Amino acid sequence: MRVEKGNFIAYTECMSRPIHIVHIPRRFVVSQWGGSETFIAEISQRLVQRDHQVSIYTSKALSALDEDTYKGIPIRRFSYFYPYLGLSAQTKTLLDQKAGNLFSFSLLRALLAKKELDLIHLHTGKRMGGIGRYCARKRHIPYIISLHGGNLAVPQDERKTWVEPTKGKLEWGKLLGYWVGSRNVLEDASAIICVGKDEYDAMTKRYPDKYIEYLPNGVDIKRFSHGDGKAFRSEYGIPSDRFVCLTMARLDVQKNQLGLLGQLPELLEQNPKIHLLCIGPVTNRSYADSVKSEAIRLGVEDHLTIVEGLSYQDQSLVDAYHGASCFVLPSLHEPFGMVVLEAWASGLPVAVSHRGGLVALVEDAKTGLFFDPSAPVSDAQSIASVLGRLSLDLPLQEALAKAGLKTATDSYSWDSITTRLIAIYQRVYENTIH
Repeated sequence: MRVEKGNFIAYTECMSRPIHIVHIPRRFVVSQWGGSETFIAEISQRLVQRDHQVSIYTSKALSALDEDTYKGIPIRRFSYFYPYLGLSAQTKTLLDQKAGNLFSFSLLRALLAKKELDLIHLHTGKRMGGIGRYCARKRHIPYIISLHGGNLAVPQDERKTWVEPTKGKLEWGKLLGYWVGSRNVLEDASAIICVGKDEYDAMTKRYPDKYIEYLPNGVDIKRFSHGDGKAFRSEYGIPSDRFVCLTMARLDVQKNQLGLLGQLPELLEQNPKIHLLCIGPVTNRSYADSVKSEAIRLGVEDHLTIVEGLSYQDQSLVDAYHGASCFVLPSLHEPFGMVVLEAWASGLPVAVSHRGGLVALVEDAKTGLFFDPSAPVSDAQSIASVLGRLSLDLPLQEALAKAGLKTATDSYSWDSITTRLIAIYQRVYENTIH
């Protein structure tokens, strides 16, 4: 049976043929890779393997390329602007790097003109999300939105840093937001997907009548199972006898590398072989510089290695996990923690902040250890206390690593996550028809 609504074809036929999906992230740049980009890339490849048609439409933020591909997935980038008067080039770059509320007429026109399009999957809100909403409604097709950022858990002090670059600038874009309905992106979405469990709980309370799903990130078990840790240590001059605590996260206030570094002197008193390895792109240059200067001030620079970003495609990223002794994530807030899955798949024991989505992801003393990232070094739940104990307890390391690998393998493969996402797409089609 065929039932049409605009150019929308009923679920019963749509899911028996390839459907055309456009993913819309705010940006998609390999050098600034994060959890949302990983989700889009991994899911898109598997959707294509199941005969669906997938494209990524995004802005030119941090990339001037009009067209690109990632492992065969076509990427189109569109010109954009920030609707403020008097923005400098430096301010624009700061907005590109994090949370800039942009607008793109060319993206809007492309979505309206695309010949074959069955579903829009948003990975951003604000004005860009509003563009996706507007075009979906004009075309009478469903759109869904994934929440990757854990915005409900962001401390107020960090929220202020997001708007700081535009402070004192005259904004003229509110009419644009009103036009595309940016304030109604969540309310009008056919489905809301929450990567973090805490955000899922909050959203179900806020929108009790909406279709909301908790769909965590996944991990490529096979890829992360093998790496050359010895070669990685050699390349970066890390002595072979060091107990390497790896944190894989962008250098930013949220990720709290500075808090981790501040407890390194106490850690070294417990275990002089401790070595911190911090890997991630710089999204806050002044913060990254403060981490380096603090290491010098504390006299621990010989026990710290900073690598300012490795491409997600780079084998060195996998090698880094295999060159580590444990994984640590000291975030002040964290919507999910995809890097924990990568650490588990690499066979590492993990220790993480008792914050946000990590609380639902990690089972304390079974698949990982929790610490309080704000606790002073004298506290039993401080970073130093927990990491120090882990570094000296080999049976505990082995038990946590074994349980973490089993959890990643059993519950977080990208294939199973893709199957669950397709089920969400199916329900969206069914509900749209009815």
